[in-house]
Amino acid sequence: MQENIRAINEKISRESAFVDRLTGEVGKVIVGQKAMVERIMIGLLCNGHVLLEGVPGLAKTLTINTLASSITAEFKRIQFTPDLLPADLVGTMIYNQQTGQFAARRGPVFTNFVLADEINRAPAKVQSALLECMQERQVTLGDTTHKLPDPFIVLATQNPIEQEGTYPLPEAQVDRFMLMVKVGYPTRDEEREIMARMIAPVPPRASAVVDCEDIRRARALVHEIYVDKLIDEYILDIVFASRDPKAFKLEGLAEFIEYGASPRASIYLNLAARAHAFLRHRGYVTPEDIKAVTMDVLRHRIILTYEAEAEELTSEVIIQRILDHLASP
Repeated sequence: MQENIRAINEKISRESAFVDRLTGEVGKVIVGQKAMVERIMIGLLCNGHVLLEGVPGLAKTLTINTLASSITAEFKRIQFTPDLLPADLVGTMIYNQQTGQFAARRGPVFTNFVLADEINRAPAKVQSALLECMQERQVTLGDTTHKLPDPFIVLATQNPIEQEGTYPLPEAQVDRFMLMVKVGYPTRDEEREIMARMIAPVPPRASAVVDCEDIRRARALVHEIYVDKLIDEYILDIVFASRDPKAFKLEGLAEFIEYGASPRASIYLNLAARAHAFLRHRGYVTPEDIKAVTMDVLRHRIILTYEAEAEELTSEVIIQRILDHLASP
């Protein structure tokens, strides 16, 4: 077994070399925000979608655009508004007078990176149209089903400070996002560097250093990364503790949790931890990999009670208490 793990570790270390090129190229444009860049890359490696929450101006669009430019991939940004229609996303059938036939006009979702800016600004039918693309990775126009490109990743943003006139995503739909990332402000030194770069006569730009085939090959390798049975049990302990805290001697949390994490949480914790190890050129998962991704995988999957809101408790506090209580393998 140890020889197999050693072989996997050497293979991952060799095949993940492009990660350093990719992060280095993104770093030419983006200052800081390493956690956001890493989480987007985890989503890309796991074929999962990412929900970004942060105030405007934190380089969410620039980061996604830069990453797409570094991977020879297409990027499209869709500004969600209350008057948006599903056809504005997926496309529609257009009548051609010259031929007398209907032809499919593809919408902006036919790309590799989709930025759904302020997804909660659009009504439910538009959100559902996008979420169907995320789940099925295809679009049906007329009688024809069109496959979406590979890779295909949706990065949706929500503005946490302005909820007036919004259509919050239902919990069942939010659950389809692999990760929910809270994007914070840069440090003072980082913001000084941001000013210097952005006021330059020629702002820095990223060049393509990785192609889509590298990403597809890396996805297959992520599934080869070794996960010990004790790590699997640790994942299950975390998820089940969110559903039944009393069974794990966390009686104090029971009154604050309405619904615990869904089975998707177990799957995504396992996958995200593998991708986290891959980004560090490792062929095996450690408990630290699990802890690093748990907050982003679980924060939108734990539904709190009114008592929790009255106590001003957040899902992050609940998750941290679970991690602090459970023993690492």
